[in-house]
Amino acid sequence: MRRRVAALLLMLGASFGLVACGTPRPPVNGRLPDPPASAPALTRVAAQVDVVGPRGPMNQANREQALRAAAAQGKADLLKRQIAAMSSFGDVDLYAGNEASLLVDGPATFAAMFSAIGKARRQIVLESYIIEDADVSQRLADLLLQRRAEGVEVALMYDAVGSMGTQDAYFDRMRQGGIAVCAFNPVNPLKRARYHKITHRDHRKILVVDGETGFTGGINISAVYSSGSGGLGSRGASRPPKPAAAASGADGQGGDNGWRDTMIQVRGPATRALHTMFREVWAQQQCEGTVAAIEPPAGPPPGRQLMRVIPSTPQDAENRIYTLLLGSIRAAQRSVYLTMAYFAPGQDMVDALCDAAGRGVDVQLILPSRSDFSPVMHAGRSHYERLLKAGVRIHELQDAVLHAKTAVIDGVVSTVGSSNMDWRSFVYNNEVNAVVLGEDFGDAMTRMFERDRAASQAIDLRRWQDRGVWQRGKEFFSRMFEQWW
Repeated sequence: MRRRVAALLLMLGASFGLVACGTPRPPVNGRLPDPPASAPALTRVAAQVDVVGPRGPMNQANREQALRAAAAQGKADLLKRQIAAMSSFGDVDLYAGNEASLLVDGPATFAAMFSAIGKARRQIVLESYIIEDADVSQRLADLLLQRRAEGVEVALMYDAVGSMGTQDAYFDRMRQGGIAVCAFNPVNPLKRARYHKITHRDHRKILVVDGETGFTGGINISAVYSSGSGGLGSRGASRPPKPAAAASGADGQGGDNGWRDTMIQVRGPATRALHTMFREVWAQQQCEGTVAAIEPPAGPPPGRQLMRVIPSTPQDAENRIYTLLLGSIRAAQRSVYLTMAYFAPGQDMVDALCDAAGRGVDVQLILPSRSDFSPVMHAGRSHYERLLKAGVRIHELQDAVLHAKTAVIDGVVSTVGSSNMDWRSFVYNNEVNAVVLGEDFGDAMTRMFERDRAASQAIDLRRWQDRGVWQRGKEFFSRMFEQWW
């Protein structure tokens, strides 16, 4: 999509950065904390975290109750160990009483989002890296204009680079209909009083309706999501995987069955975090008008899921999405299942994956066999040999462009978000990941991972070692610039 265009602009910025300040700063500073030696007592875990419920912040007794409910789903010791690992990196803010649902691919996501928008009574806020002038975007605009005409407050924010190909007329039509529209960090500095570095992009995908229902994940408002990806989307059963040779050489664009991606729909206190993030960025960008805060609805909690909502920005001293993934992998006891569209992870992350496999953890990765920006794919492939030798199992998704950014660790830590496992996400972008704690949601994530794995081609170490000089050369040169992609 727009990643190629964005990369050209970003490489220009990076070229100046190389001269001015050298290698980008790492997403984590200092010595990494050791993972917990064992599962701590629930009382101790509750004292290390903050928990917000439907009625606001919880005291120690209520925190213990919320954690006990999540632990009761199963694998209690693994859950306590993972939460303790999170707290070793700093503050952990949890939200209790949520209902969380997986949305696989574009058709299911757009149906759920449009349904929520259609039921809006007070306010709709939408933030997306890409809003493309396509059929799905026109349907979105029509619906938003209709809701605005009926008195619903509507605010929309898009990234100026991600949505560069969209005509101004698309956004002007919504402005004329009374919708507040704002471009994040325009390329032209004259269009923004407070101009940020061109490399700072807003890669988040957030929709919040009435402060009650929220969506986040990896799906942009784009035509590439109009169809499902094989058996996981709307087109029925997926085709058999391609021959293994394709798994070690394909780097084209497009997908036969649409793009493979994931979103999460949330109802409950965690939605407030998404709403607050939108309002903060709207104010930071000095967008016209204000986005009103909305009081949460009264009544019982809509669900029982315990969640985190983790934002990241280039201004953060350490990237909390990175530390979540790194700490959870280092603390893993049973399984690490990652599905990642852009995988250029850096040394700490590769070390953690190899170490986990070395101590007997089932470590499996689903990565792309094709990409809309192949240098990142080749940079990731440069790590394959070491990972495979360490016992990590690698699978490349066939017949669709992989764009999902998900993980499930020990079956109790599940994350769905906008952040890839690459330096662009960890150092340069605004990102957000939703994390669900507990085995119930973890089981759903594992089943999704298994379906993706069935549509993937396993990478065999011996065959991988026989790959050609041209492929090795692409990996070598892409790896050289891994920290700037």
